[in-house]
Amino acid sequence: MKARFTDEQIIAMIKEQEAGEKTADVCRRHGISSATFYKYKSKYGGMEPSDAKRLRALEDENGKLKKLLAEQMLDNAMLRDINFKKVVTPVAKRKAVVHLMEVHQVSQRRACNVLRVDRSSVRYLSRRGDDAKLRDAIKRVSRERRRFGCRRVHVMIAREGFSVNHKKVRRIYTEEKLQVRHRGGRKRALGTRKPMVLPDGPNQRWSLDFVSNALTDGRRFRVLTVVDDFSRENLVLVADTSLSGHRVARELDRIIAERGMPKTIVSDNGTEFTSMAILKWVQETGIDWHYIAPGKPQQNGFIESFNGKLRDECLNETLFGTLSDARKTLEEWQEDYNWCRPHSALGNLTPMEFLQRKAMDKMAA
Repeated sequence: MKARFTDEQIIAMIKEQEAGEKTADVCRRHGISSATFYKYKSKYGGMEPSDAKRLRALEDENGKLKKLLAEQMLDNAMLRDINFKKVVTPVAKRKAVVHLMEVHQVSQRRACNVLRVDRSSVRYLSRRGDDAKLRDAIKRVSRERRRFGCRRVHVMIAREGFSVNHKKVRRIYTEEKLQVRHRGGRKRALGTRKPMVLPDGPNQRWSLDFVSNALTDGRRFRVLTVVDDFSRENLVLVADTSLSGHRVARELDRIIAERGMPKTIVSDNGTEFTSMAILKWVQETGIDWHYIAPGKPQQNGFIESFNGKLRDECLNETLFGTLSDARKTLEEWQEDYNWCRPHSALGNLTPMEFLQRKAMDKMAA
């Protein structure tokens, strides 16, 4: 908005009043109020026209500096907002420009200048087709051949009649996130991965796992737990500072000598259960060993439930001074669990009562 009076005119008014003319007469002649006059005087009193010009120049320069600082702060804020994103491809650059325009309420030109993006690339409208059939074919081949990389997928697509450049296949392959994950350094045992059928009798399926605990002196020990999934009977609790695959195989042989061989054994992918000793033992005995999927303990729910009861009712309730104390306590708790403790999943019967009732029902039938 343009000022009504220039700095020189305001200083001339003040000079007239200082020369002895009444303030009211000066205000009447120039058409201003006394309040406006005294506001002018507080700002320009004692100044010459050259001083006023210098003050105006300083104010203009100060305003420009403030504007530049505000713009620089806004640019920094926009850069921080985009800093966590990868703005490399043209598509990512277009999305980043749109994001700055919506969030910071700036123009497209300003957003492009901050990101150093050419506006022509932002305004470009792709004329490329959606390639729906090709995309579906690439995803289908990747599902059927899970270990095939982009190059072999391109070969399979070409066999189906798609005449397409390998770079286009790679672009779609990457967009759909079909990259083959590198396998870990340690080989995992290849057990069955099919859904398991619930057992309908004893000795059909056993579940194995380890539970860790500590003695009062801080030394760690582990407990091998084995459960019959049908009767929930605890078959063995073996406590020791080290339990290798050979030790697990020996304990399983001892249980089998007492009660017979199971059809299936279920475990996780722990190093003891995937060791060469266990793989050799499985090959010799012919037992179907089922490994649950990595990171899916719910697939071994029977032993996980038992381990929770063991830890809650025994391990967390007792302090073990020596390994002998731990073995004795575990032996007593195992007997109580199998013969005295009611199990809600068995109709509040103990595992041994449940087995006895099933045997009587079978004889009666």
